[in-house]
This record gives sequence, C-alpha cells and structure tokens, in this order.
Amino acid sequence: MKLERLTSPWWALRIALGGAAFLAGLDKFFNLLADWPGYLSPLAAAVLPMSAASFMHIVGVIEMAVGAAILAGFTEIGGYVAAVWLLGIAVNLVTTGRYFDVAVRDVAMAISAFTLARLTEVGVGAETTGAADARTLLGRHKVTA
Repeated sequence: MKLERLTSPWWALRIALGGAAFLAGLDKFFNLLADWPGYLSPLAAAVLPMSAASFMHIVGVIEMAVGAAILAGFTEIGGYVAAVWLLGIAVNLVTTGRYFDVAVRDVAMAISAFTLARLTEVGVGAETTGAADARTLLGRHKVTA
C-alpha cells in the first residue's frame, strides 16, 4: 500500500482532533458549547479537593495543550495522549448514569486519535527527504520509525 494515499485522511484526523481538543479545552473557561461541570461524575466530584468548575479549568488547559501538540506536529504522542484521555472521559460519563451517547462518541474519537498516532508512527504525513521529518504548522520535527 502506498502511504501517500493516507496523507489526506491523516491531515483530516490531525486537524479535526487537534482542533476539537483545543476548542473544547478553551470552552471549559466559557461554557458556550456545554455546561462542562455537569458532565463530571458525582463519584469524581466527591473526591476532588476543588469545585467542579475549577477542575474543568484544569481539564481545559490539558485539552488545549494536547490539541496544540497535535496541531503543532507532535501527532504521535498527542494522538496517544488524546486516545487515553478520551477513554477516561468516556468512563467518567458512564459513571454519571447519563450521557451514554456522548461516551460512545468519545470512544469513537479515541479510536480516531489512536489511528492518527499509529499512522504517524508508520510515517504517514512525513516527508521522505533523507531523514523523515513530520510536516507541522510551525516547522518540522524528526520522526523515528
């Protein structure tokens, strides 16, 4: 199979997952897309040493960092982190006893993030001029195969 044929889906995953993570993280400070503290499991809220809103601000910073990493070209590690993060969110949502539809969506997004990381790992999206460099919005970084 020619890896070049996978470049367009790789870019689509990279932009969609990186952008979604960054924007969802940013919205944790504004609550325009959702009432984010309402998605926090009562089990998690009971053990937190802070309010649900404060916790969601921390979550937002992490999500913005992961989204920025994916967009900046650190797609392999960013994809793996996003996949694990999204599975954690899905588990949290299931423990609320509600939001099962959102949990299923997050599992699908986790699979997409894992796919992005694996595609990056095998060199999709990398230039093949001597050493493999991943193309990024901010420049290049080395890809180890």
